[in-house]
Amino acid sequence: MPSSSENASPESRPTGSANAVPAVLFAATILISAFLLFQVQPLIAKLILPWFGGSAAVWTSCMLFFQLALLGGYGYAHWLNGRKGMSQTWIHLGLLALSLLTLPILPSAWWKPVGGEDPLLRILGLLAATVGLPYFLLSSTSPLLQSWYARSRGGVMPYRFFALSNAGSMLGLLTYPVLVEPYLTSYQQAWMWSGTYIAFVAVCITVAFRSRHGVAAQRAAEAASTPPTWMDRIIWMSLAAAASALLLSVTNHITQNIAAIPFLWVLPLSLYLLSFILCFDSDRWYSRWLFTRMAAGAIPALAYAISDESNISNLKLAVATFCGLLFVLFMVCHGEVARRRPAPAFLTEFYLMVSVGGAIGGLLIAVGAPYFFNALYDLPVVISLTGILLVLLLIRDKDGIEDWKILVPVSVIIALGTTAFLIRDTYNSFGDTKALARNFYGALKVTDHSTDGGYGPARRLTHGTIDHGEQFLWPQNQRRATTYYSQKSGVGLAIKALQLEGPMHVGVIGLGAGTLSTYARPIDKYRIYDINPLVVDIANKYFTFLKNCMAPKTIVLGDARLQLEKEPPQGFDVLAVDAFSGDAIPVHLLTHEAFQLYWKHLKPNGILAVHVSNKYLELGPVVKQLAQLDHKQATLVSNSDIDAEEVSTADWVLITNKPGFHDLPEVKAGAEKVEVRPGLRPWTDDYSNLYQILMH
Repeated sequence: MPSSSENASPESRPTGSANAVPAVLFAATILISAFLLFQVQPLIAKLILPWFGGSAAVWTSCMLFFQLALLGGYGYAHWLNGRKGMSQTWIHLGLLALSLLTLPILPSAWWKPVGGEDPLLRILGLLAATVGLPYFLLSSTSPLLQSWYARSRGGVMPYRFFALSNAGSMLGLLTYPVLVEPYLTSYQQAWMWSGTYIAFVAVCITVAFRSRHGVAAQRAAEAASTPPTWMDRIIWMSLAAAASALLLSVTNHITQNIAAIPFLWVLPLSLYLLSFILCFDSDRWYSRWLFTRMAAGAIPALAYAISDESNISNLKLAVATFCGLLFVLFMVCHGEVARRRPAPAFLTEFYLMVSVGGAIGGLLIAVGAPYFFNALYDLPVVISLTGILLVLLLIRDKDGIEDWKILVPVSVIIALGTTAFLIRDTYNSFGDTKALARNFYGALKVTDHSTDGGYGPARRLTHGTIDHGEQFLWPQNQRRATTYYSQKSGVGLAIKALQLEGPMHVGVIGLGAGTLSTYARPIDKYRIYDINPLVVDIANKYFTFLKNCMAPKTIVLGDARLQLEKEPPQGFDVLAVDAFSGDAIPVHLLTHEAFQLYWKHLKPNGILAVHVSNKYLELGPVVKQLAQLDHKQATLVSNSDIDAEEVSTADWVLITNKPGFHDLPEVKAGAEKVEVRPGLRPWTDDYSNLYQILMH
């Protein structure tokens, strides 16, 4: 190593030179960049959710973009680290200055979808145009500054900065649902983030300029270090891909059947980051002896949790179960990566390979699964492959494991047994399956089953695990309204009440199997909106509700709110809002601006019927509060299930100022009291908070 004499060249000055950048400045820059990097993820996803139907798949698409941008940032850091002299500094300074021109991070309305096209590429383009360059530079900050720090300190190990980076990321995620989302509008959030990014750029420019020396010391450290092998690179990528695929597939499983809200995105991702923090902060956090044994239990437990045999209906228990099992597997994947980290001279390549693995996992779940699988196979496949990968690592490293003769065979049995269980459960879940289909918006399944009420067999449409419509197959019973749409349901009562007054124009947001069209008469008109072209295809091909509809009907493909914004007033007598995907909530259909749009399309005494049945969220108070804002009267109508008739328990909020409607005996018979929670703010396009309405 060069001497630290006063005559040494600036590029070779070791620790303690007058120009050395304080470690705290490196730490502060990395911390701020990581905070911004992960605060922007739920922020921008929530901003664009209303444009793409409020689907949980929007978050998966965003995660794919973030992982690809992270890969680009790590690749850029690795490339820039190989540049000589001052070119590293000037290139980075130029890009930092250029990124300021993209602020504030408010998406342009030009990116709104125009119909029923697949939105994945549009979402990726929107994110690239809105946050692409800032996110790219933020993602490059941690590996780049760690490399600069190592070279300025003569090759000192900088991996604790990676733990600090992940701590900043987790801080950004956790503060969003607790301190940002409840108190700031989306517009305010975007401007605050943009202002903080400007501060980051100023600090980063300072560090970059003061760290421009030391490349010669870096070259010497590289020459003295043993480079990683291709097997090392493959293991880094495989472990990172397994963790990334687990994160996205489990998050999909949760959000598709609960709600597409930042809180439920943030929690698994926070645990993912926490495992990085612990594994790269110190070797003492990852006990291989303990976590490999815990993983041997976590793999089959996770398989059971997603199976048909495990019907976890309690939200807190479901989230705790999935997150606890995920964390164990994250610790093993990232702990094994950390055990194999190379010398600092190859730091940027190491981070690049880890990022490649993360991107591969993201591509498999966000692109591979929806477009190549016709059902929800991805999570069972990921669980099985993760188990097999961990077993292969144990076999490869058996010389370093004292009791490998017991642990390895047991692990092999568990991995193979779990795979067999998942294959059996997946096969059994099909039953009398007539159709399987999947796209960006989720997985649809059509099955036939027998009934006990004397009405004959029935056909069911499910989205994920949620029933979206059923029809009796015997011709004489095909026009019976079933599930959430029976004649005693809120929407059934609303339609039947207005039918007594003459011809009706009925609007329906959310087609499902087309059950509501059973109420149609030749003198009526029906206009049905649905965002998912697969739903329309299945309703026409496998069900006869639409075929038997007696009224003229129009099906409008695309997000209902965007379509209604473009249409002249429709003059609906009844508008039914029932556009859930699984149990996930399209929040943009339950805001004050959305309700203003509904009033525009309803007749003065028309009825807005909002379906609020949900296992986890109390939506009734939200809808009642929005009705009160516009001086409308709201009644929550509930009906009980009738198994023999395939009628499901359903909650509908009926909103109208039509004289006498709320006093009808049949309406009053099913009416339930709705209390608006103290402190509940009205939802708007700029503000919503599902965390406040989680069921206790």
